[in-house]
Amino acid sequence: MGLKLIVACGGTGGHSFPGLATASELAARGHDVTVWMSGRDVESRVLKGWTGPVFATGAKQLSAGNVLANLGALWRCRREMRRTKPDALLAMGSYSSLPPVVAASMSKVPVVLHEANTVPGRAIDFLSHFASAIAISFEKTAESFAGKRTVFTGLPVRLDVAGQKPFAEVPKGSFCVFVTGGSQGAHRVNEIALKALISLNRDLSSTGRKLYVIHQTGVKDEEWIARAYASAGVASRVNAFEHEMGRALASADVVIARAGASTCFELALTGTPAFLIPLPSAMRNHQHYNAADFAARQAAAEGMQDELSPRALANWLRQKAEHPESLAAMAERMRSLARPDAAARLANLVENVAKER
Repeated sequence: MGLKLIVACGGTGGHSFPGLATASELAARGHDVTVWMSGRDVESRVLKGWTGPVFATGAKQLSAGNVLANLGALWRCRREMRRTKPDALLAMGSYSSLPPVVAASMSKVPVVLHEANTVPGRAIDFLSHFASAIAISFEKTAESFAGKRTVFTGLPVRLDVAGQKPFAEVPKGSFCVFVTGGSQGAHRVNEIALKALISLNRDLSSTGRKLYVIHQTGVKDEEWIARAYASAGVASRVNAFEHEMGRALASADVVIARAGASTCFELALTGTPAFLIPLPSAMRNHQHYNAADFAARQAAAEGMQDELSPRALANWLRQKAEHPESLAAMAERMRSLARPDAAARLANLVENVAKER
């Protein structure tokens, strides 16, 4: 007989996609799964692949001005739990998890938390006191939850990014670099990468090697970056948003990216070597610790945004272009970090916690 389960995610894509992947896995096993989200308009875009029920909690970002709204969200969550009587709740972090987890604790519903990053966010840190178990994506994260039950599951990511064909327009034998600062773009990453790649193009031209750049820029930087590559004679595919992420990763010899957990584990899934530039303002500097973990395993390199020069990045890329065996070794180490069964592992944990009740 199937269980009645809630998956609380939302707030950001980084919390939504892993939650929805796990919700789909649980539903495929015959369980009655409802996805709880805050109800923000932006969440409707990530819900396209989910056909099950959705409940809007009304949770708001944590601030003095949102206290009453969040108290109202807590009341709504508790009322819904009394009505539906779920067997367990899985919460993926961010402010959107707070009212559901507190309501679950008040209703004596067991809670499983999932932490995507090496360093726990404030929400998971606080909510860990209410949890029966905490699923982690990096083994190192267990150190932050001393005395609590942690289970290494990995991070569920979009499996459809793997196994795709490279873009036909990428010339055979060229050195292909994919730059992405995420779906919104990252202006400083764009600036550093652009200068580095124009410099690299000159370096490689002198050796007879061709460079091809795929660049996801974000809306604000698309036009001027496309013009800059064209003026410098750099063959490129430039889009504000790259709709064919799997093909971009399949085409790339190396990726220049931020170091969010989803980015790191999608790179692992596709076995794509990377130069990671962490977002300096990320909560608790978690992107640096994510990047450092991958760099320590020699699957990626890390450069700090405020210290990295375009010349230094160009030199690193040239060294990799001239020594493909070094990139092949990085790719192998990247693949060893992949957890394609992460959604299944997380689903197993939720089932076990529900049955322990």
